[in-house]
Amino acid sequence: MSRLTSHLSALLRARSAPHTRLNAEVEDSLVKSLYASPASLMIGAVAGGSLGLVVAHHAQITAITTIAVLICIVALSRAVSAIYFQRQLAHQDGPARPIWGLAYELGAWAYAALLGLLALATLMLTRDASLHILSVCLVAAYSGGISGRNAGRVQIAIGQTCFALLPTSLGLFLSGGVGYSVLATMLFLMIFAMAEITKTTHRIVVEALEGKFEKSQLAKKFERLARYDNLTGVENRMAMQMRLRDLFERRTSEQDVVALFWMDLDRFKEINDSLGHIVGDQLLCMVAERLSRALDGRGQVARFGGDEFILICPDVDRDAAEVIARDIMAEFGHGFDIGSYHLAVTASMGIAVAPQDGRDSDELLQHADMALYQSKHAGRNRFSRFDWGMKEKQSRTYELEMALRGALANGELVMHYQPIFETTTGRIAICEALMRWEHPTLGKISPAEFIPIAESCSLIEPMTAWAIEQACRDAMSWDDHVRVAVNISPVLLKTDGLPRAVIGALLASGLAARRLELEVTESIFLEDSGRTNMILSELQRIGLRLALDDFGTGYSSLGYLRHYKFDTIKVDQSFMRGVGENPRDRAIAQSVAYLARSLDVETVAEGIENEEQLRYARETGFTNVQGFVLARPMPADALLTMMQGRRESAPGVVTLADSRRSA
Repeated sequence: MSRLTSHLSALLRARSAPHTRLNAEVEDSLVKSLYASPASLMIGAVAGGSLGLVVAHHAQITAITTIAVLICIVALSRAVSAIYFQRQLAHQDGPARPIWGLAYELGAWAYAALLGLLALATLMLTRDASLHILSVCLVAAYSGGISGRNAGRVQIAIGQTCFALLPTSLGLFLSGGVGYSVLATMLFLMIFAMAEITKTTHRIVVEALEGKFEKSQLAKKFERLARYDNLTGVENRMAMQMRLRDLFERRTSEQDVVALFWMDLDRFKEINDSLGHIVGDQLLCMVAERLSRALDGRGQVARFGGDEFILICPDVDRDAAEVIARDIMAEFGHGFDIGSYHLAVTASMGIAVAPQDGRDSDELLQHADMALYQSKHAGRNRFSRFDWGMKEKQSRTYELEMALRGALANGELVMHYQPIFETTTGRIAICEALMRWEHPTLGKISPAEFIPIAESCSLIEPMTAWAIEQACRDAMSWDDHVRVAVNISPVLLKTDGLPRAVIGALLASGLAARRLELEVTESIFLEDSGRTNMILSELQRIGLRLALDDFGTGYSSLGYLRHYKFDTIKVDQSFMRGVGENPRDRAIAQSVAYLARSLDVETVAEGIENEEQLRYARETGFTNVQGFVLARPMPADALLTMMQGRRESAPGVVTLADSRRSA
């Protein structure tokens, strides 16, 4: 009998089970659904136990009484385990242990088998029709509820149906009689009907759970996309800002510190442009890995965007922040191997620590950004800590930027001119145009301060156009041999505004192109893509002169003199200042003067401050000299007065005394 039952159960399980492989989460949900309703198990336990005891009481047979008692014990244990599981384990994260599924399966089969045995024993050992009805109805009702209650595990429901109905059907057949035989046949067929119902219910439940699981996975995917950078895998900008705000909201005292590091790669754009974005992306991924390794659990890495990363380190003070910064900078000392390339990449970093450097997340981010800017400005490949002097400097920069936007329209900008003298005749050969700004409330502002601001906020183009126009207009009142020199920012050579401004100023003023000289520094050639040469060549073609300013400093290269035809070379004042004491400075000055004569190029010795420097410039062979000892920058009307005074006296060789009197 038991062999037949197990064989039939296995056959029904194989035929009726759905042919799908469930994922772990759906399988776990199905296990938890078995314990989802302790109340139904309790009701079943009361019903089965009560009817079993009633049958046992009326039958007064030991076997039936034993079966009834076992039914009560098993039913009670199942109800208690369901209550425990629901209260203690159902809401915990992670899957339920497999033992709980096995325990429910064995308990369900044992309970169903006991009900079937109770019906079999009642039918075989008693002749009381009322007891037969009670036991058979109990089994039939229980089997009908199984298909829905235990649809989460098909084998449990089918096994229970077999264990309950097969003994009952056998008992009805053995009891004899047409009615009993018909009822036995119906209960036997009921096994297959319940199996089909269970299969259908199971499929519906599984489809619902899989749909729920897919939505859950999709929600997790979207959450990850929203919180993590899809290239490097670290947190993104939004997640970083949320994390930082949470840290500030949880702060309870001034002793709760948070260190913020704002880092970006030096010259990353050059890598992208030269090696391609694929190499650049791989580099960013490797940088993210090294940052995580350098932090070693002390904080969280986030990609702010592009090649910028933010590191948030709770409970890290200023001293500990410097240690972390040094660990991070050390990670960049090994270089990065990407394919066949070995990239020696450096990084710059700004550090701000709350609460000293910021009272909220936005302020701390702003101050870390200021510290990063300081690192970049100081030469890259270093880290800087925020200090409040940076804040004051930024505030002044912003104030000057706002004031500078109205300075041109309000007539606050004026042109001063510093004469440059010929060393042989003493005549004024060139007047260098120098922009000056006197703000109504801020007072005189140095060009070294406001010119970089103008370059950074796109004001340098209209300011230069005005300066060229004003210089050309003023030069029309000078002697015909006197040229005007205007300094040109490297920024202007990246746009089409410079040729238009020059041609427009010459046409408007009527100044001859040969009297306009543009002064450029060597920095314009650092990112030369051919555009610089084209613009300068076109301007020289219409007659303009080109001067190389501050020669001998920065990234000086004789290649510039080979590829670009300069009309004038200006030797930086730092060399002229030391010609009296430093033989190296004298050697450099002599070499430049000799080189210029060989190239048939004029020279200007800048920064002449005493008679000895002036004498040395003449003896070395410089064609022109410029310096405070000869003449300081002056307004246009003062320059005219000076020129008129020199016309009245016969010009001679420039001496220190002559220069002072003319100035």
